[in-house]
Amino acid sequence: MPTREVKESRRLTGPNVFWEHAGAVLDIALSPTEGVSALRTWEDCARGLLDAVGWSDQGLTHRVYPGGVSLAISAPLDALYAATELNEAAWEETERRLDGGEPSDRDTATTVAALCKTIAEESNPALIALQEADGALLWKTLVGSTHDDDYGGPRSTPTTDDDRLYVTNTEGDVVSLEAATGKEVWRVSMVEQYESYLMKAMGSYDWRYVESPLVDGNKVIVTPGHIRAMIVAFDKKTGAEIWKTQGGRIGPIGADGAAYSSVVVTEIAGIRQYVQLVGRGVMGVEADTGKMLWSYNRVANDIANIPTSLVTGNYVFSSSGYGTGAALLEISKNENFDENSEEDQNEWLAEEVYFLEGNTMQNHHGGLILHEGHVFTGTGHNKGFPLAVKMETGEIAWGPIRNDGMDSAAITYADGRIYFRYQNGLMILVEANPKEYIEHGSFPIPGSSKPSWSHPVIANGKLLLKEQGTLFSYDVTAP
Repeated sequence: MPTREVKESRRLTGPNVFWEHAGAVLDIALSPTEGVSALRTWEDCARGLLDAVGWSDQGLTHRVYPGGVSLAISAPLDALYAATELNEAAWEETERRLDGGEPSDRDTATTVAALCKTIAEESNPALIALQEADGALLWKTLVGSTHDDDYGGPRSTPTTDDDRLYVTNTEGDVVSLEAATGKEVWRVSMVEQYESYLMKAMGSYDWRYVESPLVDGNKVIVTPGHIRAMIVAFDKKTGAEIWKTQGGRIGPIGADGAAYSSVVVTEIAGIRQYVQLVGRGVMGVEADTGKMLWSYNRVANDIANIPTSLVTGNYVFSSSGYGTGAALLEISKNENFDENSEEDQNEWLAEEVYFLEGNTMQNHHGGLILHEGHVFTGTGHNKGFPLAVKMETGEIAWGPIRNDGMDSAAITYADGRIYFRYQNGLMILVEANPKEYIEHGSFPIPGSSKPSWSHPVIANGKLLLKEQGTLFSYDVTAP
């Protein structure tokens, strides 16, 4: 009988000698007489298992070396232990067939069930750290439990501050970790401690927590969304509560609870403030005390308020989708405010400079960029038509533009360019030009299948794109 031996089974945590993908590899000592048949059989077995566990978009490759062969599969970055088990199972089935055994549907079903269980366990929301140079995995820490919905996975971008990381998981836990090791330092459940809840679409469902915590000085700022704790500040070192915002009854439009936006910080009339879009609209609170200063209701919708607001000087620009629109607010102290007056007065004013109806401008999700006095965005509900708006007046500078991208677009800015990442996986580079729309190129993200919604990130000359379980890095430095 031919001699075969598994020499090593290991994860591929980043680019490697086989390809640029993460995955798993088996090194097999194999006699030359059955090399071709072994490869063909393994490819059939491995492809069958990949398809069965929902990894049809993953690939296979191999390298022959003297005395053996390396068999590699690609896999999602957050399921590499499951990938090694799948590759090992494929080889076990390969050996069985080479030795004359027949394929068994029952055995295959048992194997697939076990692999799916491992994938689900390993795919629990986790924070990972990768080597910037080559994408190699440094550490991985589970920060939440698995959940089953149409989209799956975590939705929050971690916040870094010195030697700490801060993240919100999909269940509403705020977690602090050591940046060097991934060790958890503290955790607060907004649901348990503050009865946190999200605005309910159609009054019944939500898309889980997505907020990225804001770190400002010694504070971490997040949004439970409860009327008695709309926004909360924690001590960033210990997780102890510093203050919480009471109130938040902004108006009749929208829905109660937190939304899908993140807090931004600004200073107006000498007062440092945190600005947040919640279920009932946009609001500002005093940074030192959490006292609610002002609010604005008209920009809310009753399904999902998502874009993070823009702040500059005394102005706040906010938008939401589902046909709503966008507004520019001027925030100021009320010069006529008398704290001893018996009349109902506001110490702070949020005055509407203009309101753009949804058929003129609305950002569903994907974000807003302020550059040279203009707001650049993708407009339209579930659309990402590029648009430039003069922030001061609301005048449309150009757009909306129909390009090759489909559905919503997530955007980011660097070096005079705006990177549009479309739901169908197409990246388009657009000049941040307030006078005209100029496109500088495009490319498809490999393996895009489900809605391609993760925001593009640019750091140190690299464009980072997370596509489901794969992270791509592209050099975008000027030639």
